[in-house]
Amino acid sequence: MNNKVKPALIGGVLLGVLSVIPFINWVNICCCLWAILGGMLASYLYVKNSPTPASAGDGAIVGVFAGLIGAAIALILGIPINLLIGGVMSQLMFRLVENVDPSQAEMMRERFMASQTVAGAIVNGLISAVFLLIFAVVGGLIGIPLFEKRKGSNAPPPPPNMG
Repeated sequence: MNNKVKPALIGGVLLGVLSVIPFINWVNICCCLWAILGGMLASYLYVKNSPTPASAGDGAIVGVFAGLIGAAIALILGIPINLLIGGVMSQLMFRLVENVDPSQAEMMRERFMASQTVAGAIVNGLISAVFLLIFAVVGGLIGIPLFEKRKGSNAPPPPPNMG
């Protein structure tokens, strides 16, 4: 289990930090891409340092740990950041939507304003944390077949022929 902690910690910190940095966090709009990449990084690091071929279960485990770490970072850092600069980000998004589809602009403004309360920021943070966790597991699972090139299984070798 210890050989899974370090890869998960690195992948989780990466996905958590990138998920809260303004503008950079917009990459998560694309199917939680930072979470998937964090899970994939964790599985890559695990495969690289594992003495035996890694399984899909190993990828899922490092993905879960990376997702939990990333989700915790996103909650701890993301909620205060959202409360501090969320209004500026909301206005920017509102202007973009207004230019693209004015009929949707007022609805978007109402949604953005609801998320600017402490309760709204906490709810959004919790929802984001769940998605980060789920997609980090997906990334961990994707990473194993991509990075594990060793053949074989974790089964013990057959007994010697005594004949």
